[in-house]
Amino acid sequence: ARRWMGTENLSFAFYDQPALIQAMMEFLADFFIEVTTPALEQITPDYFNFFEDLAYKTGPLLSPDQFRKFMMTPYQRVIDHLKKYGIEHIWLDSDGNTEVLIPLFLEMGVTCHWPCEIAADMDPVRLRNQYGKDLALCGGIDKRELTKDRDAIRQELLKKLPPLLDSGGYIPTVDHTVP
Repeated sequence: ARRWMGTENLSFAFYDQPALIQAMMEFLADFFIEVTTPALEQITPDYFNFFEDLAYKTGPLLSPDQFRKFMMTPYQRVIDHLKKYGIEHIWLDSDGNTEVLIPLFLEMGVTCHWPCEIAADMDPVRLRNQYGKDLALCGGIDKRELTKDRDAIRQELLKKLPPLLDSGGYIPTVDHTVP
């Protein structure tokens, strides 16, 4: 929807044109289900990843109430469709801080969140402590620390890898695109 309208116009449309937003979300869910069905009838992917980027550094681009009102039902339809075809792992990729939306992601059936952007305070160790194994995690290695010396890199890795790898459900990688 951001590609169709731009972030600012979309943000206003949630308030000024709620019927249009609802229609867009339903269209996207219908379209996704229609175009993926032939492939899913022949293969079962290991996982599916929603590429959303629905947050910025300090929080999501929409409130939990807006997310619930406009996006949860279409998302749920898509996730139910994927699970009907045997896809167990549903990932959601969003930069920024989506923390207030994570309970809604879990309610919909999202099983993994990434990239756990450290600059946005998405600490994977804290998220693991809060959500346990209900939410697999990927990312969270601060790319800024990787630009420093070996000791800084070692400290970054030792701070995160042992507790996350020991508990399982974690794929170590950087917290965002590496320039």
